[in-house]
Amino acid sequence: MKPKHIVGAAAFSLVCLSVHAQKSAADGIAEYRKMLEDGNPADLFEAKGEALWKQKRGPKGASLEACDLGKGPGVVKGTFVELPRYFADTGRVQDLESRLVSCMAALQGFDAAQIAATPFGRGEQANVTALATYVAAASHGLRFNLPQAHVQERRMYEIGKRVFHFRGGPYDFSCATCHSEDGKRIRMQDLPNLTKNPGDGIGFAAWPAYRVSNGQMWSMQLRLNDCYRQQRFPFPGFGSEATVALGVYMGVNAKGAESIAPAIKR
Repeated sequence: MKPKHIVGAAAFSLVCLSVHAQKSAADGIAEYRKMLEDGNPADLFEAKGEALWKQKRGPKGASLEACDLGKGPGVVKGTFVELPRYFADTGRVQDLESRLVSCMAALQGFDAAQIAATPFGRGEQANVTALATYVAAASHGLRFNLPQAHVQERRMYEIGKRVFHFRGGPYDFSCATCHSEDGKRIRMQDLPNLTKNPGDGIGFAAWPAYRVSNGQMWSMQLRLNDCYRQQRFPFPGFGSEATVALGVYMGVNAKGAESIAPAIKR
């Protein structure tokens, strides 16, 4: 029989090795992303989005340069870190993507309902993702400061909070199941606590992002759609009140966090 101090030392060593392995995995992922930053394919989507912003398109043959994203017609820089927000012309709180679709409908004559019904990555939905990437890139390095002055903005925050914590589906999951505690992870993936400010470039402050694993550019609407898929919930409608409310909740909680969008993900 081994002495107790030898058994204890061995156990301590195993714990240290386990902690070191976990830390190394997280550090390895961070280093991997850092190496890919200079060649982030999101740059291509950003360039496409800028061209689409300036191009005269649609039944009305107009560009989006008169689109008001919250800071006045045509202003792009600084808008991303203040969205979702209330817009008087639509009477709704809108996130970046739903606002872009509204501008495409009003200025260019596109059918907003048809765009919303188009699968991600196809047709005008692919263009919306590129436009969102362009707009997000213009606020890279700025800090989130979503407005909460309007009663509808505060209402949407409370709805988003409830949606975030709502449990359901076959696994009785909610957004909070994965994202309401510090130090959680799935395999090698860290799960940020989104009920508070998770820090610079984490959570809401990292999307849109390019997904290396599937070679796709993912917008926040697609990110939320996939979260619902993983919870085994029915997919939410594009630009639905539920997804916009979640954006308000996470965005307000991320106040002061630096945006790194468009980011790169595994």
